[in-house]
Amino acid sequence: MEGGAYGAGKASSSGLNPGAIMRKPQVILRAVAWLFSIIVFGCIANQGWVSVFGLSGTYCIFNLDSNACNFGITIGVFAFLACMGFLVVDIMFDNLSNVQMRKYAVIADLAFSGLWTFMWFVCFCYLTDAWRRAPAEFGEIAGAGQARAAIAFSFFSIIPWAGLTVLAFLRYRQGAQAAFSQSYEPEGGAPQPSGQVTGGDSYQQPPFSEKTEVPDSQFQSPTY
Repeated sequence: MEGGAYGAGKASSSGLNPGAIMRKPQVILRAVAWLFSIIVFGCIANQGWVSVFGLSGTYCIFNLDSNACNFGITIGVFAFLACMGFLVVDIMFDNLSNVQMRKYAVIADLAFSGLWTFMWFVCFCYLTDAWRRAPAEFGEIAGAGQARAAIAFSFFSIIPWAGLTVLAFLRYRQGAQAAFSQSYEPEGGAPQPSGQVTGGDSYQQPPFSEKTEVPDSQFQSPTY
């Protein structure tokens, strides 16, 4: 990451650079997480509710547990909305001149990404266990393939969200270290050595004066 406040350079009015934004690691991971969330809640919403022979109405394909379907859809929809919101923040992040706003954005990203990494793990375990306990006949019905896809992409979603958590933590640590170093930066210039004399025309006396020696030839014997 380049220098600056919380992983970004100084704010400028030069406009947005789409190429640089799309190359950001957090933007790439955000796009992957956004796609996986669509697959999860799309599969459950499309084929997660099925008609069971002998029963009226539709039931959740995950062992007739409506909570499993609702939980998977809820986690996927919130992940989808969060990715859209944080993607806007990623685009505008370099143009935020207020360091405090950058700090709050990074903290929000860190907290939500960490929470949703855990929630995707819970969703994967919940759907897997419900599908394992479902009757064997459910594996032959029309929505079985999409149910398995929802389970698989619930697991895959853990990876980009964990990566987003790590990147947010690194940006937060970088910003905290930069703020700490600026707070303890010494004021004024560097101290000058005590033996150095400033000024162009100042005179410095040599430490030892040279003794003048008089040749013996200059001494004359006194006359009486």
